[in-house]
Amino acid sequence: MEISSDALVLVDRPADRIARLTLNRPEKRNAMSNALRTQLFAALEAADRDPDISVIVLRGAGSCFSAGYDLSSDVRDEQPWYSAGGLGNWPRHVTEGCFRIWDLAKPVIGQVHGYCLAGGTELAAACDLLYVAEDAMIGYPVVRSISPPDNQFYPWLVGMRRAMEMMLTGDTISGREAAEDGFANRAIPLADLEATVLEIAARVAKVPTDVQQINKRAVHRQMEAMGIRAGIRAGTELQALSAMTKSAQAFYAAVQSDGLTAALSERDGKFGDYRTKNG
Repeated sequence: MEISSDALVLVDRPADRIARLTLNRPEKRNAMSNALRTQLFAALEAADRDPDISVIVLRGAGSCFSAGYDLSSDVRDEQPWYSAGGLGNWPRHVTEGCFRIWDLAKPVIGQVHGYCLAGGTELAAACDLLYVAEDAMIGYPVVRSISPPDNQFYPWLVGMRRAMEMMLTGDTISGREAAEDGFANRAIPLADLEATVLEIAARVAKVPTDVQQINKRAVHRQMEAMGIRAGIRAGTELQALSAMTKSAQAFYAAVQSDGLTAALSERDGKFGDYRTKNG
């Protein structure tokens, strides 16, 4: 797997049997276009097939993990794999991607710093293990203008009350709160995050891959028995319904007429956070 500075996803091997994937659009806060997602899933699947790899680390370049999907692009175009069209295509497509990560044989470890927002939280939630910087900012502000998540993982990970608060406000939680609430395994000082993740990845890599794939699936099967796949798939229909509301359509129109930055500033201005925090 070659590393290219022009790639939207960088791949390196920081230690024996560890593949590390880095989202590489730092100038866009690693906003996930379909071009980036195509490279990401290709790299994930290549690492999963590689007999010399036991564990995969996923992180973001620059100031943050990911600020979400690239809303300046048409997400219906050039999706990484085929998902049935019609209403709800995008949330179904996103959910299929999260389950693709679940269904890899090898464990995926998320390493989150800075903003982890909207689609970024969905990607992080799909990882098998998740370690976050203490001062990371994690949330789903899309609930303020368009819809609940495409992949409605919050109730499964943080419980009903905490999930309800996040869904009704769009506010962020810190990395420390994410670990306390169950979204992440552990919150770590930013300066120590990379080294800690690599130490954990090295421990995970000590278990033979033929055994480890069963260990990973054993946890997922219990979650599936409790209904997580059915619940998340059912949630895609609610996301599609919400995206058709007058308010959501008005937001999309504002993006087209005024630009994404102005639309987001208008959305978040009354809350005084995200890009409007110091405004």
